[in-house]
Amino acid sequence: MLKIRLARGGAKKRPYYSIVVADSHSPRDGRFIEKVGSYNPLLKKDDPNRVVLNQERIGEWLAKGAQPTDRVARELGKLGVVKWEAGNNPNKGQPGTKAKERAEERAQREADRAAAAEEAKNNPPPVEEPAAEEAAPVEAAAEEAPAVEAAAEEAPAAEAAAEEAPAAEEAPAAEGEEQA
Repeated sequence: MLKIRLARGGAKKRPYYSIVVADSHSPRDGRFIEKVGSYNPLLKKDDPNRVVLNQERIGEWLAKGAQPTDRVARELGKLGVVKWEAGNNPNKGQPGTKAKERAEERAQREADRAAAAEEAKNNPPPVEEPAAEEAAPVEAAAEEAPAVEAAAEEAPAAEAAAEEAPAAEEAPAAEGEEQA
C-alpha cells in the first residue's frame, strides 16, 4: 500500500520533513518513490514556506490509491485537496479495566466505612459501671505482681548459673592448650 507521509530530516532538535510517497512497509526515513513536498515546523504558521506541496503530483498519486497519513491529510485539507476530519475516539480518555476495578474497590471500602460510622453513631456502645471496672484491674494487678516478682528472682539465679558453667568448661580447655 502506498502512503503519502513525512520523512524526517534535519539535525537534532532542528526537524525538517520531506513529504514523500513511499511503500507503507519501508522505514520512515528510508526508501521512497517520489518527493512531493516539504514541511518545516520551525517556521511561523503563516509563513508560505512552512508547507510546500506539488499539488499536481499529489493528485496523481491519490488517484492511483495512495493514502495520506493524518498529518499530511491535515495539510492537504487546508489546501482543499483532501477532506480531513479529526478522529473521534470516545474511549481514549476512559480508564482501563484494572483502574475501574480499583475504583470500584475503593468505593466499596468507603461505603463500608460510612456504614460502620453511621452504625456506631446510631448504636453507641453500652456504658458499664466504672466502679466495677476499676476494682477488677486492681485485683488483677495484685495477682500479677507476685508472679512477676518470683520470675524476676528466678531469672538472676539462672543467669548466674549459666555464667559459671561456661567459665568452668573453658578453664580445663585453657589448661590443655598451655600444656601442648
